[in-house]
Amino acid sequence: MKRREFVSKVAVGGSILFVSPFYLNSCSKGGDSATDSPDTGNTDPINIDLSKSEFSDLNTVGGYVYYDKYIIIRSGESAYHVLSKFCTHQGDWVEYLHSSNQIKCNLHGSMFTIAGVVLNGPATRNLAAYNVSVSGNILTIG
Repeated sequence: MKRREFVSKVAVGGSILFVSPFYLNSCSKGGDSATDSPDTGNTDPINIDLSKSEFSDLNTVGGYVYYDKYIIIRSGESAYHVLSKFCTHQGDWVEYLHSSNQIKCNLHGSMFTIAGVVLNGPATRNLAAYNVSVSGNILTIG
């Protein structure tokens, strides 16, 4: 290999190494990647039997459970809320704080109202909220 060929190949290789992080980074969504297209509802209703032991935390006001992609919250005697359990910032699970009646992401501290509206970030988008109704022991999402 001649000196000119060697320098040319090293220059090309170095350029590729220098530029490749920019290309790879542009492929990632970063920031709010977990739910860039938030789910705004489901097509088929989901029925949950509240008498089952896995939902026993919903027997008391302030209780909440995780079910599938949802956090189901009992915020009052007959008040329930169903939201996405994933923070819109980076997709970590959220939790319900009964004392303040708010939703918190423990990863970076985003706070949401009980309706899923952003109070403070870093999240900039609301949690997906779902219609919920209760008839007897059956809670219906959707």
